[in-house]
Amino acid sequence: MSSIFTKIIKGEIPCYKIAETEKFIAFLDIQPLKMGHTLIVPKTETDYIFDISDSDLAEMIVFSKTIANAIKMAIPCKRIGVAVLGLEVPHAHIHLLPLESEADLRFSNPRLKLTNEQYQDIANKISSNLD
Repeated sequence: MSSIFTKIIKGEIPCYKIAETEKFIAFLDIQPLKMGHTLIVPKTETDYIFDISDSDLAEMIVFSKTIANAIKMAIPCKRIGVAVLGLEVPHAHIHLLPLESEADLRFSNPRLKLTNEQYQDIANKISSNLD
């Protein structure tokens, strides 16, 4: 059975896309901890991030770095945090979160509720900062 991320990749479910390559896609988390909370997902469905080949994992990190730099330019913050949990969706992914403090990375924090227009505005701001 396809994961929700595979359905997003195939265009069966809409998303607020930031960028994509042949191997990866970046889109906004629809239950964000912070404005700009972005997910980096490989297009090949793999449950556990450390089952991804070394070369693809390295490419995924470099892709994440590009997206993180664009988030940092679009969303005022001290840093971009990185988290890999791997429990909530059985499809490997990386969370990129704008941070003001370590507390911003607590996944038990309340999630933001944004409008479609807010999501689209954030996605556009981040995308516009890509090279």
